[in-house]
This record gives sequence, C-alpha cells and structure tokens, in this order.
Amino acid sequence: MLDRTPMTEPIKTDVLIIGAGPCGLFAVFELGLLDMKTHLVDILDKVGGQCAELYPEKPIYDIPGIPYCTAQGLVEDLMKQIKPFGPQFHLQEMIETIEKIGDPLFRVTTDQGKVFECKVVVIAAGGGSFQPKRPPIQGIEAFEGTSVFYSVRKMEQYRGKRVLIVGGGDSALDWTLNLQPVAKSLTLLHRRSEFRAAPASVQKMLALVEQGDVSFKLGQVTTLHGEGGKLHSVTVKGADGASFEQPAEVMLPFFGLTMKLGPVADWGLNLDENLIPVDTAKFETSEARIFAVGDINTYPGKLKLILSGFHEAALMAQQAHKYVYPDKKLIFQYTTSSSSLQKKLGVK
Repeated sequence: MLDRTPMTEPIKTDVLIIGAGPCGLFAVFELGLLDMKTHLVDILDKVGGQCAELYPEKPIYDIPGIPYCTAQGLVEDLMKQIKPFGPQFHLQEMIETIEKIGDPLFRVTTDQGKVFECKVVVIAAGGGSFQPKRPPIQGIEAFEGTSVFYSVRKMEQYRGKRVLIVGGGDSALDWTLNLQPVAKSLTLLHRRSEFRAAPASVQKMLALVEQGDVSFKLGQVTTLHGEGGKLHSVTVKGADGASFEQPAEVMLPFFGLTMKLGPVADWGLNLDENLIPVDTAKFETSEARIFAVGDINTYPGKLKLILSGFHEAALMAQQAHKYVYPDKKLIFQYTTSSSSLQKKLGVK
C-alpha cells in the first residue's frame, strides 16, 4: 500500500527498509514471517528499484527455480509474495537523516519531512541513486524524453522506428538483440570494434550484422539534428576521422551509470569505496541495528546477484527479530510444514 497521508506525528514501525528493489521487497517477506512490520522508502516513483526503472523487460535467468522471467515480472511476483504482510510504501522520497533517540529507537527523516520511528533500519538501496551518464553532445537535453532515452521501459514504443544504439557494454548489446525484431531499422554505433559485453551477446549481434538485420558502425555522435525534440538524424565522426550523417528517429546512449551515494555517506556508517561493509552472519553494519543487503553492501566474496541479496535478507531477519523482540525466543520453522507460517501467508 502506498502511503500518501500528510505527516502530523512520526510513523512507528518495527523495521524501516530504505530501497524498494527486489532485495528490499524480499526483506519484507523474511521479516513478515517473523512478525515484524515494515515500511519502505524509495526515491523512485515505483517499486522495483533498478529492475523497474532501468530494464523492466530485460530477461533474468538466474533466479533459483525460475528458468526465465523479466525484471518487471520478478518485481510483480515479489509484490504478490509480500502482500499478506501489508507493507507500506513511501515513494519519491529520500532518507536524509538517521538518528538515535534512545535504545532501541531510531528517528529517520525523509527529504519531504516525513518522520519514522523504528527499532531496526535495513539499507537495501542498491548502489545508491543511479543516474545514466549523459553523452557530451551539445543540445542533447532538448531531445531527452522524446527521442533520446537512457533506458528502455516499453519496447513497443520503438516499433517501426529507426533506432540508433550507442555504446559497447552489456546494455547496448542486450537492447540491440531485443529491439532488432521491433525496430524498422537498428544501427549499433561504438567507438571501437572491441566490446565490454558478454561474448555470447557480441556473437549474436555480429550474426545479425552478417544477415543484414543490424548495422554496426564505428564512430562517435557529434551532433543531433531535429526540431521540437524530434530527432531525424545524427552526425557521426567515424573511426577514420571523416564525418557522416546517420538517419535516426530514436537514440539510446548506453554509456554506463553514475552512482551517487547521496545522504548514505552522512549516516555515520563505515564505508569502503562507497559501499557498506557488513558481517556475513547477520549482514549488520558498523552500527548495531542497521543492516545492509543487496548491492549496497560489501564483504569478502561478495557477488552482486539478486539471489545473493535474497540470502542476505533471510539471515538479516533472524538477527532483526532479536532486536525487535528481545524477550521472545525465535523458533526456526519451514514454510512447507509450519501451520503458523502458512496462516500468515494465507495458505488454506
């Protein structure tokens, strides 16, 4: 449920989760099984984190037991999974301050002036606030949101268009492969013939080039041409130094993301290269009762995989229970056999 109620008094909850991406959502599930109430705050206007914002239709193949799903599909399934626990969402808000107000409470304030009081804080903010890197092309701002896009949210909007993809990383190659069947024409432009993408994706792209289904060119975009935000072509400086004009109605520059850690850096936690070190038994930070799960944390052997974040959330919840219910003994149970857990999940 999305909470839009005006703030008069602090919102009290057992656990406040910062970030509503897949790891934050699964944390709701693990905490809910142990009777802990949660509120989630996210700077985006929707749940799902990077999965929903940057690549909702991108395929994911490494979620255990799910051979294939889209990023958005995973988010939707997680939302169904946590529905029995009634989490409250506070979107388009950013946490600004976390302060102790005695043991065991934290007071957490957003940039919109909303105040929370909680016993546990879970940081599941991915890498912080991600923003795409803007190409250094004069006047590109006039085309952003109409002809120039930094992420693909709906593939259908590119149907029948002359699409130009710029870049040589995974995103550029992935969307070359995924948009080729949809676009009227698709050109991939990269400044060199070597790529930073998965070799299998590169081979698939080259096969499409050989078949004549994709055009691959070397060079860099120097100028955009169009009116009223509508692009009709770009000028490209080729690898040989000569310039040529490339028709394009849509340009998708994939030059990577800039990570802005934001206020996390001011919360008094130990940081290691803009990541939060945690232990691997509880995934607790240098501050007791504050945990970090998902891409925002670091520890020896860390893998930045969604499934790793799910594991971290499960162990975090075990320790969080001790903080929220210090006098209550936690009895480990399985959802397959525990009637009390099944009741919480609405299993009949």
